[in-house]
Amino acid sequence: MTTKTGTSGGRLLYGCMGLGGSWDTEPYGAQDIADAEAAIEAALEVGITTFDHADIYRHGKAEAVFGEVLARTPGLRERIVVQTKCGIRLADGERPGIYDLRGETIARRVEESLARLRTDVIDVLLLHRPDPLADLDDIAEALTSLHRQGLVRRFGVSNMGAVQMAPLQARLDVPLVANQLEMSLQRRDWLEAGVLVNTPEAAANGFPFGTLEFCRANDISLQAWGSLAQGRFTGRQETQDEHATAQLIASLADKKGTTRETILLWWLQRHPAGIVPVIGSARPDRIRACRDAALEAPDLTHEEWYELWLAARGVPLP
Repeated sequence: MTTKTGTSGGRLLYGCMGLGGSWDTEPYGAQDIADAEAAIEAALEVGITTFDHADIYRHGKAEAVFGEVLARTPGLRERIVVQTKCGIRLADGERPGIYDLRGETIARRVEESLARLRTDVIDVLLLHRPDPLADLDDIAEALTSLHRQGLVRRFGVSNMGAVQMAPLQARLDVPLVANQLEMSLQRRDWLEAGVLVNTPEAAANGFPFGTLEFCRANDISLQAWGSLAQGRFTGRQETQDEHATAQLIASLADKKGTTRETILLWWLQRHPAGIVPVIGSARPDRIRACRDAALEAPDLTHEEWYELWLAARGVPLP
């Protein structure tokens, strides 16, 4: 099978966490498959060709309904990039959820994802969360084996900082190609870490400073989950700053003849790190509202970008 091997088939990724029905182990049904098909069609319609999964989404049902759609749609697999993640184990009975990046677990999770997705290769595999007990040599051996077997084409991480990525990369012969982080106009610690250096607020920021710079220096794609801020600026607003920001977003959308969702995504895409937002809505109408961000370069001036940042920030820059 020949498929694309890039980490993203365009300016946006489609996040499949909303597919597959309820967050439990109950079987999915015909309506869940139909809903997944509608979301996938909407994503393709606006030019999105990379689909982001994780083995835990809907207890595996997100991957499974996606596999159903692939099986029903001849030729679709060859047109898209399939990305998935492993490394989180959901709670089971009295055992709480844990992280597990043991090599044997990674290999088993990949086999299970391949079966659910009904494909013979994963284009990009991300390690979902850092495991404090991880043996990096063990991880590297597992990833190398999966690559040599032709089961996974490329690798990346999620929710990791530069100092966690660098020693893993040093053990791999293939480059890490992506790091998926929560990034949005609401979640701005990734951005503010770079401007709070030498200020009293720096210690409270928490984002691992140097991570964006490491990714840029090593040609690692930055993928932004939560990019639409859970509707915080396009639906509900909980604070005065959020309300003011939402008004500014609506004004800019009207001025530029686009949608509020697009303005939010353009704000991320305008950053020189080449951020690729992940769209997580299962609603076809909201997916279609992101069309301009998928197909066009971000139309925000330097001043407009800062105006959005400062509105969301609520206080002047240091």
